[in-house]
Amino acid sequence: MRAGTAVVLGGSVAGLCAAGVLAKHFGTVIVLERDRLPPDAEHRRGVPQSKHPHFLLNSGRRAIGEIFPGFEEALIAAGGMHLMPSMDAAYCENDGWAPRKSGTMTMVYSSRVLIERVLRDKVRELPAIEIREGVTVTGLRSSGGGTPHGRVEGVEYRTSDGAGHLAADLVVDALGRGSSVVDWLGADGWSAPPEKTLDAKVTYTSRWYDLPPAGRRPESWWWKHLVVTPTQDTGDHPEEHEFLSNFFPIEGDRAIVCMGSWGIRMPREAGAFEEAVDRVRAAAFGRAARACTPTSEVHLTRSTGNKWRRFDLLDVPPVGLVCVGDSICAFNPFYAQGMSSAARSALILGELLRDRDAVGLAFTREFLARQKKSLDVPWMLAMARDQAYDFATGTEVAAPWRRRLAARFSWPIFNAINAASREDAYVEQTFAQVFNLDKSLREMAADPRFWFGIVRYRVREKLGRTVVPGGFDDREDPPGTDYTGYTGPGRAPSAGPDRGDLVGA
Repeated sequence: MRAGTAVVLGGSVAGLCAAGVLAKHFGTVIVLERDRLPPDAEHRRGVPQSKHPHFLLNSGRRAIGEIFPGFEEALIAAGGMHLMPSMDAAYCENDGWAPRKSGTMTMVYSSRVLIERVLRDKVRELPAIEIREGVTVTGLRSSGGGTPHGRVEGVEYRTSDGAGHLAADLVVDALGRGSSVVDWLGADGWSAPPEKTLDAKVTYTSRWYDLPPAGRRPESWWWKHLVVTPTQDTGDHPEEHEFLSNFFPIEGDRAIVCMGSWGIRMPREAGAFEEAVDRVRAAAFGRAARACTPTSEVHLTRSTGNKWRRFDLLDVPPVGLVCVGDSICAFNPFYAQGMSSAARSALILGELLRDRDAVGLAFTREFLARQKKSLDVPWMLAMARDQAYDFATGTEVAAPWRRRLAARFSWPIFNAINAASREDAYVEQTFAQVFNLDKSLREMAADPRFWFGIVRYRVREKLGRTVVPGGFDDREDPPGTDYTGYTGPGRAPSAGPDRGDLVGA
């Protein structure tokens, strides 16, 4: 272990993961956090996005579990739910409700505030880490800015007692989308990193609810998570049919009802929110929300553009500084990639600290190269959908012909993958790996076995030889029949779970 000091700017998920890694390699790790951190799972000013649903993808689960052994078990003990989406979630796709059957992917569902509370508990078990609250970082201290010998040497800060500074052998920027680190570097002589941007004008709005008591929930509620994807109907329909909508289960017999869209004005008042919920294209969504009791105001977010600060392209990157989380690469939150990407960057940092003695220029360049390779995976996924919109802005706006292709084929391809996954385990497993950032979109696109499975399913569909039915009427409740292992009409599948497996039970 090095005897030096590492300073982490920000105490959210990215900062806490970085601190957990640094504690294995530095004698002292200091986390500077502007907010006063709550003792329990509560919202705070510095994380406004905590009021919306958060998925922790499997790659992120593994990464955090490696940094903080026992994290997942602690999250579940605190109320998080370990679920299998293909069995525990009802999906309304383009042609109606998808069939329910077991799959390879599982997820842990909880609120963002519970994830952060459990992470803080884990961090506080590590004696090398000190969290200083109520500290606003105001700048960097460095020497030789912009030269091959330049280095970040510490940070400046302000508290209620006045200003101060900290010397550091390594500074980690985890200040999020609004980080001022690039401006501070520029003031000290470093060039600003090139930025890739794409804003598809995504807005999403959420409200928190208490579920009905277990004995008073509708018999049709076999599901725990309810998802309604946007319509692909080009005819006349309510704009709410364009929403991506989630009835998202969290700890404490609660749910977050969230609706989002690309380029549509979203409701931010309670009355308009409830009216929009009722107009979502699957009637079960509105019925579910109406059966619950709202416990919060409506929360709306528009800060959703994709933005990647490409420090890896600088001729002379700042030594002694590492950026993680949204401070280096922020994604459209629809794709649930932020926390997992941040944890993956923290693991890369840990691997390099283990393998290299000095945090010099070679260290910095290798970290940026490895981090770039890791971030390429979620970035490509975000671009694949967000480049389809004519109203998108930024450096990564696609040529008109590419926008037309993306708009024409992205949802149909998604539909084809989902349909083939019902009867082809390889297709299902491959797409789960891509969704969870374990495999890149490029790898999937170049996989002949994957595309063979989709084409074979479509041929069987044309010939009437598919086995598992789909496209159940979205005006009705999602069917709870379990089609796992279903081989056709000769075998009657299970009607699903009993009341003991209802939402939140």
